[in-house]
Amino acid sequence: MILIEPAIQTQFGRALRRRRLASFLEEAAAATGLKGEVSVLLTTDEDIRRLNRRFRRKDQATDVLSFPAPAPLDRRNPVAGDLAISVETAARQAAQLEQPLATELQILILHGLLHLAGYDHETDSGQMARKEATLRRRLGLDAGLIERSTRSAVPEKPAKRVERSRRP
Repeated sequence: MILIEPAIQTQFGRALRRRRLASFLEEAAAATGLKGEVSVLLTTDEDIRRLNRRFRRKDQATDVLSFPAPAPLDRRNPVAGDLAISVETAARQAAQLEQPLATELQILILHGLLHLAGYDHETDSGQMARKEATLRRRLGLDAGLIERSTRSAVPEKPAKRVERSRRP
């Protein structure tokens, strides 16, 4: 289920295609093997900062937060958890990467779903990064969050200059 805060709907309007995002959410959840209902809140930087401060004790806005559900309460209608995504942060990231906002939202949804499925790139040995890369390719997405953060953390080596001999 995709929930859009009114302020975000007003600010981004047509760029937020609820049905397209809901369809992607369903496809990506199936690809991750995640069982159960997932709700995605599309929110503001201010609201995600408040959630980040309350639940992670980090007083800053972020792009996506994952809230796994406790053990299933109802086996007939299991809940996997919730995601909160700052559309304002996603829009800035999309602009920096020169890609549509919808694509950035899909990347964030996939990343959050992997956290709900139990992956944690902050503590694992690269399992989440590998899984995210595999699923991104399968779902037709560009570089994911882990790959981007790895690239920006490691400076790119300058290209070697190839000297070509000149013919007389």
